[in-house]
Amino acid sequence: MHPVCLLRGEKHPHERYVGLTTDLKARLAKHNEGSVPSTAQHKPWSLQTYVAFQDPRQAGRFERYLKSGSGRAFTNRHLWP
Repeated sequence: MHPVCLLRGEKHPHERYVGLTTDLKARLAKHNEGSVPSTAQHKPWSLQTYVAFQDPRQAGRFERYLKSGSGRAFTNRHLWP
């Protein structure tokens, strides 16, 4: 499976991250270790939600969509409380 995950900073809840992975647990652990430069300063992170795809191309398209203007509007309305 190829999950597209949405993470939220626990201490900084306004900080959000959208990413694609093949191992959700390991990727979240890397974010919380500080191994990912783009998220290290706002750790710890918690998993808000994820959508898993069998097709990696479809997962990549969905991740790119969520990072677009209309995708951010979609996540703000439907996926971030």
